[in-house]
Amino acid sequence: MKKTKSLKLSILMLALTSCVIISCGESQFIPEKYTEEVPSGGTIEAAYLKNGPYVVSSWQCPVNEDFNSITVYYPSEMGKSNRKYPVVVFVNGTGVVASKYAPLFEHLASWGFIVVGNEEPESWDGDATEKSLALLLEKDNDGGSIFYKKIDRENIGVSGHSQGGAGVFNAITAHPHSGLYKAAVSLSPTHEEQAIKLKWHYDLRKIKAPILLVAGTSGFFETKFVIPFERMTAMYNKIPSPKVMMRRSGCEHGQMLYSADGYVTAWFMWQLQGDNRAAQAFTGNSPEIKENKHYQDQRIDL
Repeated sequence: MKKTKSLKLSILMLALTSCVIISCGESQFIPEKYTEEVPSGGTIEAAYLKNGPYVVSSWQCPVNEDFNSITVYYPSEMGKSNRKYPVVVFVNGTGVVASKYAPLFEHLASWGFIVVGNEEPESWDGDATEKSLALLLEKDNDGGSIFYKKIDRENIGVSGHSQGGAGVFNAITAHPHSGLYKAAVSLSPTHEEQAIKLKWHYDLRKIKAPILLVAGTSGFFETKFVIPFERMTAMYNKIPSPKVMMRRSGCEHGQMLYSADGYVTAWFMWQLQGDNRAAQAFTGNSPEIKENKHYQDQRIDL
C-alpha cells in the first residue's frame, strides 16, 4: 500500500532535501570521483577510500512498492564464482534515492560486497529497507537468479544517511529481518528529539548490532538541526551494543554521505569480511581513528 504523506511533512521533507542539494551542489548527490578527492588522514582510511580489487556490475528490478525498484551492485565475478558474498543495504536520506549516489554503491561493491538500494524518498521507518533485503533473500533461493546461493546470510550490514541514519535504527530493531544485521553505520542521523517532532520514532535501546555513528562538525543544518554534538552524545550513550562514534571535522550535512567512506568501508570490511587490517582503524592500543586529524570527538566501546 502506498504511504499517505501529510502536507506538513511533505513541505518539511522538501526543505530537508533542498538543504542537502545546496550542500552538495550536484545532480548526483556525491562527486563522481569522491574517492580521489576526499582527503584522508591515515593509511587505513586512505587504503579503503580507494576502489577495491573487484570489477563491478549492477542489476535493477522493478517492484510493486512505493520505491518502484531496487538496484544492486555486485562483484562481476559473482556469476562464475562458487562463493557467497556479504551484503550491505542502504537506507536513503530525504529525497536522496539510490540512483542519486551510485558511485558510493560502486565503491563498496568493488570491495567484494553485494550492495542494495532503492528509490524510497521517505525511509525513516525502515520498511523499504526490509522489503529490499527480503527481495534479495528471495533471489538467493531462486535458481534462475544471478544471486542464487550467492548471499552470505551470516554477514549482512546496513548503512544510511540523515533520515536514512534514523532508518538504520529501525531497520536493525523493528522488522522481521532485523536480527540478520551483523553491523550498521548511521551517518548524521536525525537526532531523537527532532525525530519525535517529525514522527520518525526509533528506539536506540533495542540496538544489538555493532554500530558506527558518524557526523560532521560544520554548518547550521548539520550541527544545530540534524545532529548537535550533545544530542549525538546522548544517543550514543543509549546504545547498548558495541559501538564507535566520531565526527568528521569541517564537513557539512550533505558531505557526510561520502566523506567518511574510507572508514565506513573499513568498518564493513572488518565486521562482515573479518579483515584484520581494517579492524586496526577501530581497535588495538592506538586505533587509527583516534590519531586522524580529520576526525574529533572519537569514542570507542567495543
